[in-house]
Amino acid sequence: MRIPLIAASVCMVAGLALSGTAHAATVPTTAPVAAPAALPSVLPSVLTKNKIYRSGTASTLSCAIPAIREGSAASLETFHRAMAACANRFWATRFRAAGMRYSPPKIAITTGSGSVCGKITSNGAQYCPAQRTIAIRIMKRDLRDPFRMNIAHSVAHEWGHHVQELTGMLDAQNVLYWRASGSARTILSHRLEMQAECFAGVFYSATLDSIDPGITWEQWVDAVSRAGESKIHGRPANLAYWQDRGYSRGSARSCNTWTAARADVS
Repeated sequence: MRIPLIAASVCMVAGLALSGTAHAATVPTTAPVAAPAALPSVLPSVLTKNKIYRSGTASTLSCAIPAIREGSAASLETFHRAMAACANRFWATRFRAAGMRYSPPKIAITTGSGSVCGKITSNGAQYCPAQRTIAIRIMKRDLRDPFRMNIAHSVAHEWGHHVQELTGMLDAQNVLYWRASGSARTILSHRLEMQAECFAGVFYSATLDSIDPGITWEQWVDAVSRAGESKIHGRPANLAYWQDRGYSRGSARSCNTWTAARADVS
């Protein structure tokens, strides 16, 4: 997903629904919820009534996020690891507030293209659910123009997928995905990605000052809304909407994309 007027790209993993990590046992359906278009008539409660939605509103979190030196891969790695430490602190607190157990993902940073779950996409980061690993590739464009917010987002968004994995939502989506076809699969992919964007926004609501993005939030959301469209991720305007929704409300409660109207996740 290319952000116009900003050198690097927003990093979102392609093909999470194709990872093959879901298990049928993850789809009990208690407390049926009416499904919107392109979803089954009954949705698993792990998607619609997940405990993470009850984690409350995030408080400001101060993190030590260092400067990035242009052309320095070591500096970029230090930045990524500082972002990772910040994300771990943030989500550990939210999981504890929800009465859930949190465990951090592994972080694999490389200048090459290989990762524990295959070739890293050109976007520079991906989440490997089977290994619970966030794989980050330091890209040449980031060395040339290390724009902090774009690079920070490669961590924040993938952490959203880790939250989905720990809470059972990623497995549940996987099962629904394999039972669906055509446009239903596309919308399921959008719901997954837009929820990860919303979780990233919740994280930013507490940490944006520490990230020191070099751009106002309004400018960032506008840039996201004008990025290139992706079949996997959906319309940029909707991606921007969900990210801003998480940021402005500061709570995972705002991130239930599974019962949202199709127009909001197309």
